[in-house]
Amino acid sequence: MILRMILRMILRIKILSYHSVQRYAIKQTLWATLNVLKNENPEVRWEISEVKDWAGIERYTPVLSAPSIVINEKLVSVGRFPSKQELLGWLRVTMEE
Repeated sequence: MILRMILRMILRIKILSYHSVQRYAIKQTLWATLNVLKNENPEVRWEISEVKDWAGIERYTPVLSAPSIVINEKLVSVGRFPSKQELLGWLRVTMEE
């Protein structure tokens, strides 16, 4: 039970895009969001990775022209730039699952 609670507090976030400018823009919004989340939940931890190659992106979505986001292996955003509030909502829901 305790291990499950600890694992829930690790958010594994993937930014999917082969365009570095798009990944950078998403990362900036994501960092601002994670700062808010960290203030609310000091115990939360995260890992951010970038999926840059087409084959890796296609494992999650066929959309290659715009960025997508995966949180804990769940595709939450496809082909767009989500707002800080949207990201915060998805992260909170993931933490509750």
